[in-house]
Amino acid sequence: MLSNIKIVLVETTHPGNIGAVARAMKNMKMNNLWLVAPKIFPSSDATARASGADDVLAAATVCGSLQEAIADCPVVIGASARCRTISWPEITPRECAAKVLAAAPQHKVAIVFGRENSGLKNHELDLCQTLLRIPCNSEYSSLNLAAAVQVICYEIFVASGLQEEVLIGDKGQDPLATAAQMESFYAHLAEALTDIGFMQPDKSKSIMRRLRRIYNRVQLDTKEVDILRGILRMSQGNKRSD
Repeated sequence: MLSNIKIVLVETTHPGNIGAVARAMKNMKMNNLWLVAPKIFPSSDATARASGADDVLAAATVCGSLQEAIADCPVVIGASARCRTISWPEITPRECAAKVLAAAPQHKVAIVFGRENSGLKNHELDLCQTLLRIPCNSEYSSLNLAAAVQVICYEIFVASGLQEEVLIGDKGQDPLATAAQMESFYAHLAEALTDIGFMQPDKSKSIMRRLRRIYNRVQLDTKEVDILRGILRMSQGNKRSD
């Protein structure tokens, strides 16, 4: 689905920005880069700034006009930081992600970014159905090209559900500790804190209550409980041997 989403850069001046955009795209599993009349490309600066996203650069399509880049796209969104005299339908990055992902399974979608110094011209925005604005500091609203692309690609990545797949894949395989295991851990923790002189018996209930809150927020798994209890045993052994 993400392969149907084109990131289109119009007349990019510095090749390093093209490389940085490629890196931002690959971070978010996107690879369909189109370059409209770039000033310098290919370039060693672009490759250096891509930092390993060479495949995105190598597959980039270079064309002579914005019309060519978006010719097969029924959905075209233009990014701009500048207010326009004529009002355009505007969306935020999050709304953009929802709009793009609704269309991308069946259609190609283009998200168009303009020049570093002046953005998109009015006649280029005329080719877009929607204006994309990234909310930011009103006193300093100039975003680096790659940073702007990163924001949009991130929102699309999160909305696509790919973020959840990555998080699930990174989770450990050990089951969460049961209530009984946690109570045993808390008893051991109280004992160890008393042994090392941190707590006085029957005088530090509020400390244990706060410690319970900390560990309950974390939701320890069985392996983590074993590790912590091993640390407690070592601490108790060292103290008792003094």
